[in-house]
Amino acid sequence: MSTTPPTVDQPAHGRSDLRILDRGLDLAMPILAVMGALAIGALLLWMLGASPWEAYGVLVRGALGNLSGIAQTLTKATPLLLVGLGICIAFRGGVINIGGEGQIIVGALAASAVALVLPTWPGFLLLPLTLLGGAVAGGLWGGVPGVLKARLNVNEILSTVMMNQIALQLMNFLLRGPMLDPEQVKAGTNIPQSAALPESVWLTRLIPRTLLHGGLILALVLAVLVYLLLWRTTIGYRIRAVGRNRNASRYAGIPVQRYLALSMILSGAFAGLAGAVEVTGVHHRMLEGLSGGYGFSGIVAALFGKLHPLGAIPASFLFGSLLVGADRMQRAIQVPNAMIVALQGLVVLFVVASDYYVRRRTRRRVRVEQDQPTVSPQPVVVGEEVTGG
Repeated sequence: MSTTPPTVDQPAHGRSDLRILDRGLDLAMPILAVMGALAIGALLLWMLGASPWEAYGVLVRGALGNLSGIAQTLTKATPLLLVGLGICIAFRGGVINIGGEGQIIVGALAASAVALVLPTWPGFLLLPLTLLGGAVAGGLWGGVPGVLKARLNVNEILSTVMMNQIALQLMNFLLRGPMLDPEQVKAGTNIPQSAALPESVWLTRLIPRTLLHGGLILALVLAVLVYLLLWRTTIGYRIRAVGRNRNASRYAGIPVQRYLALSMILSGAFAGLAGAVEVTGVHHRMLEGLSGGYGFSGIVAALFGKLHPLGAIPASFLFGSLLVGADRMQRAIQVPNAMIVALQGLVVLFVVASDYYVRRRTRRRVRVEQDQPTVSPQPVVVGEEVTGG
């Protein structure tokens, strides 16, 4: 009687361990990217004559050192999360939405217009209508490049960037004309801003004497709903299928053009809602500079969160803390504003580069696994009977 032991158990375990290690590294790449960006930022601070340790200490304490800093961080994270949710939908659907800035502006304009036109309506009706107006306007603004992409294959990156400029000029026209605050006209100052919105549409303050408002709760609830939409509904499955492979989706009977446009419409709606939340929760009027770069920072937050709605929650908190802390650092350390912009740009660059690197590693790993032949265990021979290993 002779036996021949299986010969493939150890290599299989080895490949499994390497696969786990690779995926763990992929998950850690965004954190490593931020650390790399901060390291280069420390070098730049040192070259400017500032202490990196002191500067980053002020950054952390400014964003997380007290209740006021934490509240301000969460306030900044709210529009980042809303924009990031829209970016998750767009990227999962195979389109790239760079038009968040314009969609925020249009959403804020529409929300302000609704609230100012209907000031006597009760708050329980006017507030939802105001937020809905911002979301619809953002969705329509995002739907234009979406339809152009779906019908005419127009590059959505170019069209969304151009739509940003159109939205900016539209805001300049309205805030210096039809929507200009009458009080500014009377005073002769003509500061480009709208009249104050009725208090019935002001979002509730979650912490007294801070800017933190109920929009944060709305954003968190929507993050869960977007997760359910993408992974638990037929519409979400089709959006993700179109994003993974349009030809296969078309062969399976999915109307690809419809879902390309839908992805951009939903993405624009979330950015427009972010603008409406900023108007009703923070500023209580429409004014220049309201978008605050959230349209671009939201893209990075979504990428940092692995384009997952739930992953975008901590990512938005992180980048909100960077925005607040960098502002405090500029005032305390007296570094130039250009340094703060450069630091934020480094974070964006490193996070995007890390996402590209992870995607390349994933494709290479899939190719290796597909090319590797499958080896079956050798049979075990016991006497004259042959059995599988």
